[in-house]
Amino acid sequence: MPLTAESLAVLEVLQKNGIQPLTSFPPAEGRAYFDAVFATKPEDQEAVASVRELSIPVSGGSIRARLYSPKPGRLPVLVHYHGGGWVLMGLTTHEGYCRQLANAAGVAVLAVEYRKAPEFKAPIPVEDCYAALQWVRANATDLNVDIDHLGVVGDSAGANLAAAVTLLARDAGIPIQCQVLTYPAVDATLSSASIQENATAPLLGVAEMQWFYGHYLDGATVDAKNPLVSPLFAASHANLPAAFIATAQFDPLRDEGEAYARKLIEAGVAVSAKRYLGVFHGFMLMSKIIPEGRQLLAAQVDFLKHAL
Repeated sequence: MPLTAESLAVLEVLQKNGIQPLTSFPPAEGRAYFDAVFATKPEDQEAVASVRELSIPVSGGSIRARLYSPKPGRLPVLVHYHGGGWVLMGLTTHEGYCRQLANAAGVAVLAVEYRKAPEFKAPIPVEDCYAALQWVRANATDLNVDIDHLGVVGDSAGANLAAAVTLLARDAGIPIQCQVLTYPAVDATLSSASIQENATAPLLGVAEMQWFYGHYLDGATVDAKNPLVSPLFAASHANLPAAFIATAQFDPLRDEGEAYARKLIEAGVAVSAKRYLGVFHGFMLMSKIIPEGRQLLAAQVDFLKHAL
């Protein structure tokens, strides 16, 4: 099907506002620009019972995190990793989504501000995200979260990081109940058919993916087929957490996300997968206008009620 009317309306608004391409700024300038463009407006932020600003120690420094609790008491917890190509975005851009997810699912959401490329290349962002998971487990009492009901969630590059974290946790014997992956980047070789089919798709095309991977991988200590960069190439996908994987029709990452779902299923992992038609990469953060974003959140919540 073609792009939905709502998707076209979003693109028209962005065009009228003169939004610049993702690749038009140096990374540091781009972060400030896109934080401002995609920040959740205060009037659109759902109220939650509490928001707690945190600092998590990592190798060589510390990273910010923010804990959203929808109600008092000890709650299941989702560790959230934001999208943005390992280069852009952060706590500000995903504030609205994290609040919505916490309220709708009735779980605590701990959002992680991992260090970004090109200053911190692969696998440092993965290591930060894994360190955050371990920190949550070690500080569960203080955070008032239930680590027997622990999951990870992310979109795009954040879904890549979430998937990589599940591989590290499995190999270390750390139990995670579920993973929620929205249009995940899991194949840095950019070799799936949808990479070319959607090479010039709205907001994210092949040029943007090449730009992101260039910052993330050029000069990195790992290559494109390392499972911490491309979870699709892990030697085994057995014994990974149950997964909800969402893809978008007009997204260069569509086919690799769906290939990852098949890999998990073949390895015996419980998987719920859905392709959202008529929408492009990033629609999750546009749920105020694009109804498929609201449908996605509802599907994630339904999955979490069973998996977490």
